[in-house]
Amino acid sequence: MTQHRSDHGYEKDDDEDDVLEWADQVMATVAAEVRRRRKELRWSAQDLADKCEEIGHPIPRNVIANMESGRRSNLPLVDVMVLAQALNTPPICLIYPVGYVDDVQRLPLQHPTSALDALSWFTGEGAELGADNDMLRYFRAHHAAVEQLRNARRDEEYARYHAETAPNADRKAEALRTQARAAETAEDAMRRLSRVRAFIRKDGVTPPYLWPDVAAEVDPPGTDPNITEEIDL
Repeated sequence: MTQHRSDHGYEKDDDEDDVLEWADQVMATVAAEVRRRRKELRWSAQDLADKCEEIGHPIPRNVIANMESGRRSNLPLVDVMVLAQALNTPPICLIYPVGYVDDVQRLPLQHPTSALDALSWFTGEGAELGADNDMLRYFRAHHAAVEQLRNARRDEEYARYHAETAPNADRKAEALRTQARAAETAEDAMRRLSRVRAFIRKDGVTPPYLWPDVAAEVDPPGTDPNITEEIDL
């Protein structure tokens, strides 16, 4: 199968050994993106090696040069992680550099797909994933609800201040309406948090940490949220 490239200069049309070819393609993609990003930053291979050493996982200059030229036969995941940090880019963007490659092959023996679809699959955001990713969805929903609660409470406090300092009755009434909407949004976030945390516990997993004051409201003693129906994430 084929992994077509745009600016990276890597293209191979031979199907003779799909598995080995796929592994070579993945390495070539990472190497090409490391080189592209390094050039973009106007760094030498030594500059990149120095950055990796600062992070605490040295990758010598000659190893980087061999990787970029295709002479290196393997690329450990830890190296990808450190190179990404050194280059100030997410590791996934070295594997699936959206915008810098055309179609990619996610796995051997599969047809090519877009880099963005492959990235979504890798990060668990792909719609084709089934029920097996429930815990990932619950933790993402938990994070979203925490952010919703934080923003709503900030807006509520802001509106409360404007209501107290309003120069006239109309401004005060408008601020009070905004405060009420923010309070309603905060309540909705609290309910979602409570249900999500209940689903997480149902599978024997410890929910993410919450500040004590928030936890006391979301998980008050003696409560048992209804989790008979799937939460809308």
